[in-house]
Amino acid sequence: MRVSDDHSADAPRTPHTPSAPASVAPEAPAYTPSASRPGADLPQGPLTSLRRFSPGDAAEFTARARESRALHRPWLFPPTEEAAYAAYAGRLLESPDKEGFLVGERTAGGAIAGFVNINNIVGGAFRCGALGYGAFAHAAGRGLMSEALGLVLRYAFGPLGLHRLEANVQPGNAASIALVRRAGFRLEGLSPDFLHIDGAWRDHERWAITSEMLPDQG
Repeated sequence: MRVSDDHSADAPRTPHTPSAPASVAPEAPAYTPSASRPGADLPQGPLTSLRRFSPGDAAEFTARARESRALHRPWLFPPTEEAAYAAYAGRLLESPDKEGFLVGERTAGGAIAGFVNINNIVGGAFRCGALGYGAFAHAAGRGLMSEALGLVLRYAFGPLGLHRLEANVQPGNAASIALVRRAGFRLEGLSPDFLHIDGAWRDHERWAITSEMLPDQG
């Protein structure tokens, strides 16, 4: 499975930040940054669990990223060296407008299968964020990311209090588009020259889901 463009925390590929409406609803729940929420609150499924990025995951994450270059390029450029990982994870943990989740494979002792990040979170009347995600090569095509994305959606629309999530995907990234379509996202349009990735401005399809669209988990 190929993966979504992840433009969550890499400065050379500056992400789009949605503009919140001019009116702000004072009754909208305040967004609380990840640092104040313990990992014990994160959901898990039969195959996968979510956990926060941590310094202790640097060696495993970067080794998996190096192994996955052929899968990731040209869509995705996660850190492949530990110093770059430290900066990447630090931004996800410390920035008040980001949430970062490692995907652990439960039957493999929590080995890292991939990651899902929520970026550019805006509260108030908007309550929206932009997704970036990727599977590592050893975990691709096994249904792990489909389950993990569902866990993130339920967490985002539950404890985080968000109403909408966007996934901006290059049109040629067929497997990533299939992943968000399976999760219930709708195609809202095409944004020409949307993000500067791998040396050029790239067109992106805009996919989105709102809390009302999330399938009932029974």
